Amino acid sequence: MQNFTVRSPKSARRSTFARIFAAIMILLLWMTLFGCHKPVETSSGSSSQKGTRYGGELIVGITQEPSLFDPHTVVAAGDEEILFNIFEGLVKCTSDGLFIPALATDYTISEDATTYVFSIRTDVKFHNGTTMTPEDVVYSLKRASGLLNGTPLKPDLAGIKDVRISGDNEVTIEFSSPDAEMIPFFAVAIIPESVPDIGLTPIGTGPFKYVEYRVGESVVLEKNSDYWQEDLPYLDKVTFKVTAGMDAAFLELQSGSIDIFPYLTADKANQIKDKYQILSGNTNMVQVLALNNAAEPFDDPLVRQAVNFAIDRQDLSNLIMEGQSTLLTTGMSPAMGEYYDSSVDGTITYDPEKAKALLVESGYPDGFTATVKVPSNYQIHVDTAIVIADQLARVGIKLDIVSVDWATWLSDVYQGRNFDATVIALTSEYTPRDVLSRYVSTADGNFINYANPAFDPIFSQIQSETSLESRIALYKQLQQFLVSDYASVYLQDPKNIVAVKNEISGYLVYPIYVQDMSTVYFTE
Repeated sequence: MQNFTVRSPKSARRSTFARIFAAIMILLLWMTLFGCHKPVETSSGSSSQKGTRYGGELIVGITQEPSLFDPHTVVAAGDEEILFNIFEGLVKCTSDGLFIPALATDYTISEDATTYVFSIRTDVKFHNGTTMTPEDVVYSLKRASGLLNGTPLKPDLAGIKDVRISGDNEVTIEFSSPDAEMIPFFAVAIIPESVPDIGLTPIGTGPFKYVEYRVGESVVLEKNSDYWQEDLPYLDKVTFKVTAGMDAAFLELQSGSIDIFPYLTADKANQIKDKYQILSGNTNMVQVLALNNAAEPFDDPLVRQAVNFAIDRQDLSNLIMEGQSTLLTTGMSPAMGEYYDSSVDGTITYDPEKAKALLVESGYPDGFTATVKVPSNYQIHVDTAIVIADQLARVGIKLDIVSVDWATWLSDVYQGRNFDATVIALTSEYTPRDVLSRYVSTADGNFINYANPAFDPIFSQIQSETSLESRIALYKQLQQFLVSDYASVYLQDPKNIVAVKNEISGYLVYPIYVQDMSTVYFTE
């Protein structure tokens, strides 16, 4: 891999030509390796600075009860969308899907991709007033990677073998083997070493400070007046208000008591477009009818194949999203650009007669009954389960829908793996490795119990592969495994439809599951 360096003007030590060459190489690398190949599209609204004013309090509606405030152990996307405003990493993802320096000012990757060197920003304070130091960076990365106690809190960082201060405001990270795709994972939060329980005292460096959490009600954040990014944020206070579900949130939208609401359904968005700007953007979300590969009857690939051919994805998209989604065949969205394998498109089509024949072949000529557990706080998943149950009934499969609260879904389905099927949207960091890592047989996130003996070694091979072309080919091979094994039923990548009050501007739709409040402001 080409050695490259990003340097700020103060730290540049190379010749002018070398600096220009390095900058060009970095730009090309970001565009090809970490770039968003399908930029976010907004259907309305503007981030213009005209009429910008500071101050004000804003309410964001959410339907998921927060569960964790420790940024190194969080697993739910609904938690991460809040924590994005509190914590920051050495790099951060932008609304364009690029990873840029954040708490680092620049970085260098060795030619063999085993060593990453970061120059640490010096003008950053934690929310408790203490200055962030390289020691905090070392502590955070050791904690997240498992070097402190032997248990990686962030599995993607488990390959780190050493983190050390290597110079003035410089931290070096060494990996046990080459790993050319680590930059997105250095978005992991940097936390103060002096805070013993970050989950109870969420102190970061982000644009907003944690104030309080009232169970069943809200999470309140206030402006970080010492934020290192000049002129940000605009708002004084942001409240993430927990609603009972989409219907309850919609009533509040109609009354105007919520200022911003993400992940709105298309039909409800159309009903409030007189009061709200309706923004939409592409995501890398994968909505899936997840099948437990270790539970009967879904432990039989023929049954999983039958279910795949019994579902009309286009009809589902029309009914649930009014067609505003991308139909899926495998466990990755086309939003991942060149990493996505387009050759799988159209290989699984709606064919109820084929589904019936497969059920006969698998020993279920009269169909069977199964249960689908759905998180009740996500209306899109509840509605999707209803449509799927109707479609499966046409081939003799009876799907009993059980709605559960979010905490129960996390404990029983995701962690306990006690389910037949579930409908959920899988989110990830904006990197193909994170998208597909959940299918490694030993992965904690492999809640569908997928196991293909050929998958794991190929996934491991990618880590040490320095050729981008080779990595892309291997990622595509993994996607084909998910199709040929009929691992689950991949449904759609729904657009993120966001309602934003007309007097609010600056809201950006990200390709990842976050709510960035730092750029949001009230217009005059």
